[in-house]
Amino acid sequence: MSICFSSHVFNLHSAKSQSFLTRFSSQFINQIQVSSNSPCALPSSPLNLSRLCKSSRERLNPITASTTPSVETVSPTSFRNKNPKDINVLVVGSTGYIGKFVVKELVDRGFNVIAIAREKSGIRGKNSKEETLNQLKGANVCFSDVTHLDTLEKSLENLGVPIDVVVSCLASRSGGVKDSWKIDYEATKNSLVAGKHSGASHFVLLSAICVQKPLLEFQRAKLKFEADLVRAAAEDNRFTYSIVRPTAFFKSLGGQVELVRDGKPFVMFGDGKLCACKPISEADLASFIADCVLSEDKINQVLPIGGPGKALTPLEQGEILFRLLGKEPKFLKVPIGIMDFAIGVLDFLVKVFPSMEDAAEFGKIGRYYAAESMLVLDPKTGEYSSEQTPSYGKDTLEKFFERVLREGMAGQELGEQTIF
Repeated sequence: MSICFSSHVFNLHSAKSQSFLTRFSSQFINQIQVSSNSPCALPSSPLNLSRLCKSSRERLNPITASTTPSVETVSPTSFRNKNPKDINVLVVGSTGYIGKFVVKELVDRGFNVIAIAREKSGIRGKNSKEETLNQLKGANVCFSDVTHLDTLEKSLENLGVPIDVVVSCLASRSGGVKDSWKIDYEATKNSLVAGKHSGASHFVLLSAICVQKPLLEFQRAKLKFEADLVRAAAEDNRFTYSIVRPTAFFKSLGGQVELVRDGKPFVMFGDGKLCACKPISEADLASFIADCVLSEDKINQVLPIGGPGKALTPLEQGEILFRLLGKEPKFLKVPIGIMDFAIGVLDFLVKVFPSMEDAAEFGKIGRYYAAESMLVLDPKTGEYSSEQTPSYGKDTLEKFFERVLREGMAGQELGEQTIF
């Protein structure tokens, strides 16, 4: 059964930042390190427990989330008139790259945060329950399973408190076909259904800007859930949503920093101008997501969001890095056709060996982020627009590069599938 704890000791994922080190990269490009603008650093991983939620006094105090009003008497929009300490916010995907920062931000703002987590969380389930509790300090941690609706609903029922808002940072870690539909759609849908049954009247979804041009399975899965969320609000005018579509995460652009520092060239596809982005830090994105909990101007909106400053191409990112290092720029330009050839081979092999379906999908993911900009796609022109991509926050990619050069990429693990 899943176990709930009230913790008062914390930390936080991403976008998949959301980025992908595709098997394609290791099999076909070997040592080539490619600049990726993936906003989908895959902030959280599948939850696979099957336990019901009950209070535990073995280590920590019982859950302390607000217990009034009851689910039966709660007014669907009344939470916006309460103080944060009286608002119960359920966070799924809480141990992912962005999810951890979202939990921390919500806790810092004084909300009662209920964080759903697996007993073995993190990349490849490397974190124990103790590590998860320490990571999510200040939140009420409930170990449960978002991939099974009945288990999740029972977990929330056993909490004994109503839910006001659900914040979903769920995302497939691998981007594989089955995993994408299991997490980006089914598990996220479970959190919507279970949340509404527990009284939630607002849902904040961490999506991705890349769903504007859906060529990949995880994008299609995210879009299907976005449509379900919009439909839920249309069918119940007391229920609202905020869909957040971030651009690239800092960590998805940091994979080459240490390599370039060690004398390797900065690798990019084509002329280095194929995939521009307005990268946003995990802390700034978490702050924007937290804004969506109470901000009425973000109700029933699709919200693309990037970091401060102008859009940056891979070429410009490399130039920033070389300037910080005081080195003469040295670039390795890889023809995009290499990836097209490899994907063609994989697509052929899938027809013979269906088990290679995910390998082919990983190749397509790598190709997508090597060629597509992470900016708002202008529906009139069909072009990506830096001007139409909103900026938020204060953290810049240059400052991030400076920090990585000083401290390394610790805490910025790229997950199971990355480009670098």
